[in-house]
Amino acid sequence: MLPLRGWRNGAARVAGRRCCGISPPAGGAVVGREFSKSTAIPKKLLRVRDHGFDGYMEVQKKVRRALKLQELILSHPGGAAPVSQLDALARRHAAFGPFEAGSFLLKHPHVFHIYEHPVQRVLWVRLTPRAARQLHEEATAVQDMLPDATLRLRKLLLLSNSGRLRLEHVRVARRDLGLPDDFEYSVVLANPRFFRLVGGDGRRSKYIEAAAAEGDDKDDELRVCAIERSREREYRERGGDAEDMRFSFLVRFPPGFKIGKYFRIAMWKWQRVPYWSPYEDVSGYDLRSMEAQRRMEKRAVATIHELLSLTVEKKTTLERIAHFRQAMDLPMKLKEFLLRHQGIFYISTRGNQGKLHTVFLREAYCKGEMVEPNPVHLARRKLAELLLTSPKDVNLDRMLTSLGRAWGGGGQTGGMECLPRDCHGVSEEEDGSDSAVESEFAE
Repeated sequence: MLPLRGWRNGAARVAGRRCCGISPPAGGAVVGREFSKSTAIPKKLLRVRDHGFDGYMEVQKKVRRALKLQELILSHPGGAAPVSQLDALARRHAAFGPFEAGSFLLKHPHVFHIYEHPVQRVLWVRLTPRAARQLHEEATAVQDMLPDATLRLRKLLLLSNSGRLRLEHVRVARRDLGLPDDFEYSVVLANPRFFRLVGGDGRRSKYIEAAAAEGDDKDDELRVCAIERSREREYRERGGDAEDMRFSFLVRFPPGFKIGKYFRIAMWKWQRVPYWSPYEDVSGYDLRSMEAQRRMEKRAVATIHELLSLTVEKKTTLERIAHFRQAMDLPMKLKEFLLRHQGIFYISTRGNQGKLHTVFLREAYCKGEMVEPNPVHLARRKLAELLLTSPKDVNLDRMLTSLGRAWGGGGQTGGMECLPRDCHGVSEEEDGSDSAVESEFAE
């Protein structure tokens, strides 16, 4: 039996429905009000897997392990090391399991050559000439693209709200940005017109600051976003309504993503929302209104889009994006924010036992391959090709490695003489992937 107040409220609702021409439900039950479907993008969306990107990351898992072992091998004199000692170092510094490093070496003979030492009569390992040549080509491509890397670093500093970034954060992401290992000297200090180092003596307390370049005609060109060029190219190739494409993003949802009627309307409305450019200073605007909040949310999407566009492979880890969260006014819950825009970005958890999240720019890839590859990406892809090559064709490689022929030399160093000097002896402190800053986890 209903209380007196509840009975009166229920009777009032039934009477209201009768006055509006709506008959009450059968059995005299009182139901709540039916709300209309929302035409806003949901705050939380489930991640839909894209097997093209996940397959790419499975290959990158092998590449990441091979790079760690290569660095350990090159840190030894002569570019060769005992297998037992390498196994111990891999367990200590590269998170390998017991005997896992040796098993990895045996599975990829096109990259690692295992031989018996002529004096010690124990197994040693060195890089094959083809693997040594791949490292040399990658180092050459990075050096040839130093002017482009300088422009990317300038644009990265312009994305920050203060025109400065931590040196440690840039150092951790240097491989994604296509910067050399000694970028502090070859890029920052070598261009005092564009950069300057400020802060304390320690590396973690230093900042890279954008210097005021007087009379630089390219400053306005640097503030043009990659999405603006994509819109212009899309409009010239396919046409369309200029008003609809003025603030829109290229959206490609993963296979299996369910797009309902109201979600389609929400996306159409979101695409037409204007926003401030990531390179524009918004400190003087009043950001308390709902319209300003919607613009800032879309500006954050444009900022992450531009950050991924500055990388050489149009991808980076979510944890490295989180390093620039405060400097670029990004949301706190980055993973949840990116899942709301799965048509623009893709988050993959493959490749490192789910510990790291790799963020891809969807429009830069087609079926797991880059649409516009650059020399650095092409050089790095050769290592993946060597890792995926069948071990059945390894006899010729072993013979030429022993004789010191082909693919840029060989001899006792296994082709290491074709590498530049700065490729040898990369310490653990210089490796950005093992930095303490990398341990910050993003939500």
